[in-house]
Amino acid sequence: MLCLHLYPVYDHINHDRLIVRPHLSSPSAAPLLLWMTPALLALLLYGLGQGFVKMWITQVPPARFCLYFACARAAVMGCYFLASPRTPVFAAEGRYVLAIGVLAYLLDGAGWIMYFHSIIAGPITIVGTLSAAYPAVTIVFAHWFLGETLSPLQYGAVALVIGGCIGLAYQPADAANKVTGRTWILLALTALMLWGGAQTMVKYDYNLGATDANMALYSAIGALLTLGVYGLWKGGAGTHSVREWTRSFLPMGMMAAGDLGVLIASRYGEISIVTPLTGAYPLVTLAFAALVLRERITLLQWGCIVAILVGMIFCTS
Repeated sequence: MLCLHLYPVYDHINHDRLIVRPHLSSPSAAPLLLWMTPALLALLLYGLGQGFVKMWITQVPPARFCLYFACARAAVMGCYFLASPRTPVFAAEGRYVLAIGVLAYLLDGAGWIMYFHSIIAGPITIVGTLSAAYPAVTIVFAHWFLGETLSPLQYGAVALVIGGCIGLAYQPADAANKVTGRTWILLALTALMLWGGAQTMVKYDYNLGATDANMALYSAIGALLTLGVYGLWKGGAGTHSVREWTRSFLPMGMMAAGDLGVLIASRYGEISIVTPLTGAYPLVTLAFAALVLRERITLLQWGCIVAILVGMIFCTS
């Protein structure tokens, strides 16, 4: 996608006026390692974080995970913001960028809340598979609203990554878990759309001129206003033991750091590629489950692993 930027340049002949020259820049022209490195780190951190959640989910309620996730993201993003060069995030000329950025992370946080509600109300078999498909929505939104267009080879590679993620997220149906009602379908689809919209708006905000420090602050604000409020409402009551905080903050801190990696990668890379790559974290979670939790990898999962790895290679070609 080409972004048009206008740069004011002094006219060396008529010094009393400015001329404006357009400059075309392409996110894909950024050095590969500039966006690939934080994307792969995010992939690793997301996968390990989800692995620890899988290990301790029976000991910490989902609402508590939301609360701790909001706290961890606020801490990580807040530290990054304070350590970065200060930018006038609340200045009058930057309020539109501020509004778009905060809105993006409000959508992201609302998507997490819908996801947790859909897990409670519906079968994890379908909910997990749907949630793994959100990069497909991001690609569609990025094409419609941002004008991003990939090569046919890259579209095929992205399809392999998304298909592999869906396959890894699939779990055989449990006959003992019979679900009545269809509210969970609407919740799961809503989460899917919210996450895709949030990722697209993050890239749009970068195109408006937002910096990494800006986006870190917006991410913290959005998390506290959604996941934080929900976590306090549903999981704030009762005791919070040190053991629970430890077992929650470790995975949530990893996921918050992964969010920071995605944030940086989204600035320099095509969102149509960054989102599927970082969304392939089930690959790492599966390895964690096999090595730490001693879970057996099925033939379907091995096929999905190969599809994701092949897709990741061709995504960058």
